[in-house]
Amino acid sequence: MKSYTTNQIKNLVIVGNSGSGKTTLTEAMLLEGGVIERRGDVESKNTVSDFKEIEQNNTCSVFSSLLYTEYNDYKINLLDAPGLDDFIGGVVSSLPVSDTALMVINAQNGVEVGAEVHGRYLAKASKPIIFVVNHLDHEKVNWEKTIESIKERFGNHAVVAQYPVNAGSTFDSIIDVISMKMYTYPGGGGKPQIVEIPADQKDQAEEYHAQLIERAAESDESLMEQFFANDTLTPEEFQKGIKGGLVQRGLYPIFCVSAKKNMGIDRLLEFITQVVPSPDETPVPKAGGKEIKCDKAGTPTLFIFKTSMETHIGEINYFKVMSGQITEGIDLVNNTTKNRERLAQIFVVAGKNRTKVPLMVAGDLGATVKLKGTKINHTLSTDTSIKFDAIVFPEPRYRTAIKPLSEGDEEKLGEALQRMNYEDPTIRIEYSKELRQIILSGQGEYHMNILKWHMDNIFKIGVEFLPPRIPYRETITKIAQADYRHKKQSGGAGQFGEVHMIVEPYREGDTKPTMYKIDGKEYKISVRDEEEISLAWGGKLIYYNCIVGGSIDARFMPAILKGIMEKMEEGPLTGSYARDIRVCVYDGKMHPVDSNEISFRLAGRNAFSQAFKKAMPKILEPVYMVEVLVPSDRLGDVMSDLQGRRAIVQGMESEMGFQKITAKVPLAEMGKYSTALSSLTGGRAIYSMKFLEYEQVPGNIQEELLKAYEAEQEEE
Repeated sequence: MKSYTTNQIKNLVIVGNSGSGKTTLTEAMLLEGGVIERRGDVESKNTVSDFKEIEQNNTCSVFSSLLYTEYNDYKINLLDAPGLDDFIGGVVSSLPVSDTALMVINAQNGVEVGAEVHGRYLAKASKPIIFVVNHLDHEKVNWEKTIESIKERFGNHAVVAQYPVNAGSTFDSIIDVISMKMYTYPGGGGKPQIVEIPADQKDQAEEYHAQLIERAAESDESLMEQFFANDTLTPEEFQKGIKGGLVQRGLYPIFCVSAKKNMGIDRLLEFITQVVPSPDETPVPKAGGKEIKCDKAGTPTLFIFKTSMETHIGEINYFKVMSGQITEGIDLVNNTTKNRERLAQIFVVAGKNRTKVPLMVAGDLGATVKLKGTKINHTLSTDTSIKFDAIVFPEPRYRTAIKPLSEGDEEKLGEALQRMNYEDPTIRIEYSKELRQIILSGQGEYHMNILKWHMDNIFKIGVEFLPPRIPYRETITKIAQADYRHKKQSGGAGQFGEVHMIVEPYREGDTKPTMYKIDGKEYKISVRDEEEISLAWGGKLIYYNCIVGGSIDARFMPAILKGIMEKMEEGPLTGSYARDIRVCVYDGKMHPVDSNEISFRLAGRNAFSQAFKKAMPKILEPVYMVEVLVPSDRLGDVMSDLQGRRAIVQGMESEMGFQKITAKVPLAEMGKYSTALSSLTGGRAIYSMKFLEYEQVPGNIQEELLKAYEAEQEEE
């Protein structure tokens, strides 16, 4: 393979709805560039991307695939990203190392939910967009409706650069309004005949050409002046304006292809080489507060944007050379782990096919193997001060508990889940001591089912999914008093400890207590010592030593606190963590022989449990802030469903042709919401959720939780 300089490299991410033909398009681009000699297809399960068994079984992309093609002395790196929202991690990880997006639109359906979702991520990342309208050879194609849907969703920045002459089953011709030529392809695809635009298409072509020139002129003031002066632009000015508009996201050119028949691919590749910005023409990223220019002469630095596991090879790390030049055998420092890493081999990648190369320059994408502790989001460099920001993945939206069918597989399951997390960071793993479950979080039910397939078929670990328990919290709402005597005599030294305490709700800013009145009885309090404990699970415990006269020796006070903490970790109502409580230990009794730490720990634990139950205890539940983007025509159905989930709507506003609902929803009501929302909206709505706060559960639900806990305790 020939060596390429930075200005000969183009990095593109291919996005769009599942079924739009992204994988077929990449196959056609590789064929056109001579990287492959024969085109595969999704149905035959022999494409260069989508090479993993799970992708072939499901006929859709699950992970992003790195590929490349060569055209007109340029290397074009392609990242074929998944179309389904459950696998959005493949899109998110591709954006930081791509300079432009090809958004593939199915001409039968127009803009679908996947394109809408990806469009939001592209806007957030400020990535240029080229629309590629595919399936123009299908009998149900609707070109006009497709263009209308693109403009409706993405605005008038979307401008026709090509249009089909005869869209449908006889499709073979495209009019290119940049070059003002018609491209006519043989029936099986291949090299086109380039001819003048027919007379009956001249007016339409000139109208589109004028719109494109005007949009191109808007990208630069000098071009605008030329346009006003001459009512047109020279070919050089025209190309400059298109490139400027593309980079500034002021122009989204629309191209036409039939990827399956290899029509329009050559012209699309030509446009990419001529107009799409190279890595050194894009905004300069920062690392460690300083700009890192994409320059071959810079410090050798690379960023890992993907980690993958492959049978017989192990771990593969995919990288972008951010600056400098990377050579085979170079030593770099991982600025996350501080380990030294040697790149024994570097590869250019086309799916599962890897070609060893001696060097790569700034801006290029490649892969390496057998690193010692390097993973996604790590920076490797000869300069230890350079560290790029980690890719931020979306918050999980779906929770489930997982357990191995065989108890002996617990350790193997943990290792397998860790490997899956490296490959797909949108999978979150929590080993919850509180819930006594392994909690998996991801982007949806389908996402978790794909993970289960890996457990069953790749890791050979039988697992089952269980409903995840909810991390409730317990607290109190009034003041209460209790005392407890622990006494045990079984020959020899016995056990004795008596503790009197008062509990009350903790509120920020409260002063130290001096007197309590409980059930008509007054308790004078003198705080001798105070301990404030910020609880790992949220909230606080304030522990006051109010012992006067030595009724309990100071050496037993830590044991009483330990007993209280034990009950805080396993709340008296449902076994959930307790929080936000003040405890005053004000009296008690000791025995000169039988008193010890165990006695006072048990006395403190039981006194606290009794006082807690008297203090009008309440169960708190986690509440999340949920944002739902929903098509206007499905708003009523989604609102009704949310209200059935005890949601409190906080607001509504329009966003990109959608309605955005913001609502507070209890986590307990969000089980399988992704599946329900997809069903209600035909897959067009998306949502995100983020923990907000703990709130008191309604009385009827508290009763149900108490009964369920009692039944569980009886079974145990």
